[in-house]
This record gives sequence, C-alpha cells and structure tokens, in this order.
Amino acid sequence: MTLTVERDGPVTTIIRSRIKARNAMDPAGAEALTEALLAFDRDDAQSVAVLFGAGGAFCAGFDLKHAASLTGRANPMAALDFPLSDNPVPRGPMGPTRLQLGKPVIAAIAGPAVAGGMELALWCDLRVMEQSAYMGVYCRRWGVPLIDGGTVRLPRIVGRGRALDIILTGRKVPAEECERIGLCERIVPDGESRAAAEALAHEIAHFPQGCMRADRRSVWLQEGLSEMDGLRSEWACSAGMVEREGAAGAARFASGKGRHGDFSEI
Repeated sequence: MTLTVERDGPVTTIIRSRIKARNAMDPAGAEALTEALLAFDRDDAQSVAVLFGAGGAFCAGFDLKHAASLTGRANPMAALDFPLSDNPVPRGPMGPTRLQLGKPVIAAIAGPAVAGGMELALWCDLRVMEQSAYMGVYCRRWGVPLIDGGTVRLPRIVGRGRALDIILTGRKVPAEECERIGLCERIVPDGESRAAAEALAHEIAHFPQGCMRADRRSVWLQEGLSEMDGLRSEWACSAGMVEREGAAGAARFASGKGRHGDFSEI
C-alpha cells in the first residue's frame, strides 16, 4: 500500500510511501490522497491533518515515467479539465490541489518537494521543512507546466518577483531560503519534520475549533478583495462565533485560566 492514515486524537497523519519513486505521484496515488483528505474533512473527530512522505522525500512531483507511458494515448488530463461540471470532486493531477477543505493541513517536508510536489506543499496551510529539504520547479527542465496551483499560490505567498524567479529558473530553493521568503513557516533538524508537524497540529487542535476555522476561512477568502470587502467577509465568517465559543472562552478567562499568555490550560 502506498498510502496509510494514522490518527492520534484529533490529528490525522497521511503518509505517502512510493519510496523508490521518491513519492512521485501517479493517478492512483492522487485519487487515494484526495479520498483520504476528504474523509479527514468529513470526520468530526479530526481537527488537523499532517501530510508526510516516507523514506526521506516529501514528493518529487508527478511521475514522469508514468506520464511518458501515456504518449500517443488519449489525453490523460481530459477528465481533470475545468469547469469539471461532471466531476463532483475537483481533483487536480496531483490530487487535492483544487480542493478547499474546512480544516487545516500541515506539510511535513523532508528531502524534495519539487515540481508538483512543491505545488502540493503550497496547497497546504503550513509547511514544516527539515534543514536539508528543498523546493523547486524542477519540471521546468522537461517542458511540463505548473497545473496544480503553483502559478497562483506561489506569488500569493512570496510575491510576484520572487515567484517568477523560482518559476522561470526552475532552481533549487533550500529550506533556509524558503523560511526567509515565507515559503515555509518552520525549519527543524533532519528526521524531525513529521514529529514537529504533528506537535504543531496538536497545538492547533487544542483551541476552540469553530473560531479557528472561521479565522482560517477568512484568511483564505480575503485574497483579491478590497479592504472593505475583506472586512465584510471576515464578519460573515465569524458570525455567531462570539456566542458559540467566545462567551464560554471569556468565562474561562474570568475564572482564572489562560492568564499572561498561558496556553496550557484553556
């Protein structure tokens, strides 16, 4: 089996394991990953997911050996074209890259997250990279375009100029640079990305989830909006949260919990 799912309380860890292919994605793997993430999103007992690649590689992109075997056949991407009117799940070639889940996903990155693997990492909410990990548009060498959101998400994360430098050159982007330009949020020693991402996931799962998800949704939805439209969207996302969670939280604070920035007992 190339994909396994492990659950630890409210945290789901999804492990991809095509080690000989450096966890490159094929259609079966894309389908399995999409289904696993949709199942996580539907599960009320689960709050945060971690996406991890076994064997020291997050994902080396789409499996080009598989793609080469399709030469001369009908367009294998035809079923994934927009507007996807006949497909209830808008799956990208790498799997979940067109989904908009209601809960956060953290990428735990060891080794390469390149080409489509980089796009998969960009789809996640947060990225935890090991010191020797790296990103890059390595598909630049082969004339394979970014079709899993790379040209959309990368500029929104690092800005247009930096995004174009990475996209046009296809160069290697080491973990240190990724952190410096905002392409990842945490760097950890080699071998510790999964544990660190799972610890971060448990930290996020510790909070009242309705409020956290409302704030997360507002951040995603404000892209491209004017300031005032963004403020309206923020209000719409948070509607009812003060009554449902905020009032109870204020009562816990009044009882003496969580003082002076203490997050341990809330």
